Amino acid sequence: MLRGKWNAITDVPGVKVGHLTLEQSLDAGDCVCTGVTAILPHNGNVFDQKVPAASFVLNGFGKTAGLIQIEELGVIESPIMLTNTFSVGAVLEGTLSYMLNENPLIGDSTSSLNIVVGECNDSYLNSMRLMKVKPVHAIEAIQNTDTGPVEQGAVGAGKGMICFGMKGGIGSSSRIVQIDGVSFTVGALTLTNFGKVGECKIDEWLNQNGYKATGSIPQSEADCIKPDGSIMIIVATNAPVNERQLKRFAKRASIGLARTGTHIHNGSGDIIIAFSNGFTIPHESTHMTDAYELLRDDHPIMNDLFQAVIEATEEAVYQSMIHAEKTSGRLGRIVDRWPVHEDMY
Repeated sequence: MLRGKWNAITDVPGVKVGHLTLEQSLDAGDCVCTGVTAILPHNGNVFDQKVPAASFVLNGFGKTAGLIQIEELGVIESPIMLTNTFSVGAVLEGTLSYMLNENPLIGDSTSSLNIVVGECNDSYLNSMRLMKVKPVHAIEAIQNTDTGPVEQGAVGAGKGMICFGMKGGIGSSSRIVQIDGVSFTVGALTLTNFGKVGECKIDEWLNQNGYKATGSIPQSEADCIKPDGSIMIIVATNAPVNERQLKRFAKRASIGLARTGTHIHNGSGDIIIAFSNGFTIPHESTHMTDAYELLRDDHPIMNDLFQAVIEATEEAVYQSMIHAEKTSGRLGRIVDRWPVHEDMY
């Protein structure tokens, strides 16, 4: 299946991604090694023009914000924000401030606002108890969003994350689905912070996709010490599908995750959010009903879209490792990247 131009979630027209990375060595072995990543569903005002959305919790060891309303109403009306576990509150506050500034009617003459924030635990490398992520950093991440290539690896929310015992972070990939002269794009963005070295199947994927794996199995101190970890998966498409169909997409993303070899450990928060900007839903309307053209579930293109979700999710996990770099963190800890050939970049 074909990849998009950037092989990233931003191949879905209108989707934008931005990062704010924090890195600083402090006294007493402390280290700031964290950040914020923002995903905008489209180029417009996402509160005024909401997007259909769904979420799927594969394993619920997570501290996200906003999933309840997504499940109830089937829409997203804010940027999707990613950060570390102890910074969900600060990022929510910053994103709320940004949205209030963009939409003066929120909380006044119109309804409240549902902010969506996901997280993973980066405390092996980052002094997470210091809570160095501030509301302004969420605003800056949103302001940094752009279309085009996505910076990946140890950046933004992924700065301090660890995947399969080695350096992980932000990864992204995309697939193009074409049938009967119609084309849609599916993109995935992952924040990876899960798994053990012995589970990882990246070398198999490299060999299957025309790259030569090094064949060396890395040693990882983090494998023995760090918590089980988590993953946030964001799936985007411009295919015209509703929240029920997006729930089906989100479930298929878990298959892509499983392909990487993870066992979904007890303490892992594995959470998927899927949205479509194939159509938007206005915040206000004078009409009693809405009418949208949707893909039929039984059309062959739906199976192709499922395949696209699976493939893009699997590759996004590996891209987070391929683009990662050796990273130093608190207590003098160092996490190297998985051994891959330089021609992967």
